[in-house]
Amino acid sequence: MALLGGCADNGTPQCAVGADCASGMCRADGSCVPLDDDAGPGPVDAGEGTDASAPGDGGVEPMNDGGADVDGGGLCAPNHDGTITASEIPLRAGLRATFRVATDVTFDTAGEDLGGGRRRWDLTGPFPGDESQLVETRDPAGAWYADDFPGASYVTELSVESDLLGVFAVEADSLDLLGVVSPEEGFTETHLENDPAVPALQFPLALGDSWETTTSVSGLASGVGSFYTETYESEVDRAGELVTSFGTFEVLRIRTELTRTVGLAVTTVVTFAFVAECFGTVAQMRGQDYDTDQELGELAELRRLVP
Repeated sequence: MALLGGCADNGTPQCAVGADCASGMCRADGSCVPLDDDAGPGPVDAGEGTDASAPGDGGVEPMNDGGADVDGGGLCAPNHDGTITASEIPLRAGLRATFRVATDVTFDTAGEDLGGGRRRWDLTGPFPGDESQLVETRDPAGAWYADDFPGASYVTELSVESDLLGVFAVEADSLDLLGVVSPEEGFTETHLENDPAVPALQFPLALGDSWETTTSVSGLASGVGSFYTETYESEVDRAGELVTSFGTFEVLRIRTELTRTVGLAVTTVVTFAFVAECFGTVAQMRGQDYDTDQELGELAELRRLVP
């Protein structure tokens, strides 16, 4: 297949946004990522996931569906129809990508108004405290917790601040968070299960879609018996373009508000996931605890795909 990337001979940029390219991906240098470039990331998140080290009460953090796949293989050409189906996102074990992650940063999640209901989020950075994190989706077969999650498709790290793993199942119309575990078993192990499983992504995704799940979380959190409830309210609330040093992506934004109830203590956390065809979640933002405004200005964590 002929390469579609590269700048024109006269040095004029080929693209300004992902929609200018057949691959849907515009690099920071103004060249299109070619259709046969295996640079598409795989699953990354729709929020955050059950995490025993979550801020506030030792419960669960909001949901992260995985990582991006810089070597995932397979040909995918975005059709920019405003809808993202399960077949347009790689969801499986064996994917990996690098994200740049910053914590406790200031960023206006509203982005820039492009008109026509579209927004633009520029995450090129740098942001204070930036560090790189390799995110991988790993096969849980043979792991100490594998028998307790027979339907699991992959596990992946949920946060740069913790080594806990989210356990995910790929279903026909959703990506479900089954629970959260520690990499190793022992006296301080974490083994939490969601009943029912929580859809991190629910397909097809289109602007205005929403879903809600209340789940009971039970098991061990750092070796301590735990039982609490969580309610996830998710909405595809924005569409537009997101810019990172990797390129410019046409995205749908999913806003998820998590309410965690542990006894009489209630914690709320808002996350935003930016999902692109062929890539999955290319950026994610987590707000500070108890900040439930529709748009946020102070973030606990910001991550975005980088080369």
